[in-house]
Amino acid sequence: MGDILTDFEQNLRRLGKDVQSFVDQFAVEQEQDFKPQADIIDSTDEYVILLDLPGFTKDEITLALKDQVLRITGDRVIEISENETYKRRERTTGTFSRSFALPEEVKTSEIKAKFDKGVLKITLPKSDSLDDATSIPID
Repeated sequence: MGDILTDFEQNLRRLGKDVQSFVDQFAVEQEQDFKPQADIIDSTDEYVILLDLPGFTKDEITLALKDQVLRITGDRVIEISENETYKRRERTTGTFSRSFALPEEVKTSEIKAKFDKGVLKITLPKSDSLDDATSIPID
């Protein structure tokens, strides 16, 4: 009975991630003015997420992990003095939030993040435990 409940919980979690992914494709986030671009790279032993955050410091960025979802948030504020006015304003400001559902094989305890020259690099090592799965013959 325990295996059935575990399988059910895993399938329910996957369904939740799929629904969230679907909603994210069509949702219009009105509070979010700034959405940093991201690349996700898959290699043999790790995933890497690269997020462009020019003008930020590492103290203005927050990373949180909950239920296999990595959330990156921050707030971009550009201030000018009271005696200045904009002639042109193209740089976006405001809060941002990006969420990434992590595959089960990610070793969440070994996630590393580095911020350099406006690029946040998050390294997500893969676990070997899924490679140890054995084939089960069907009678």
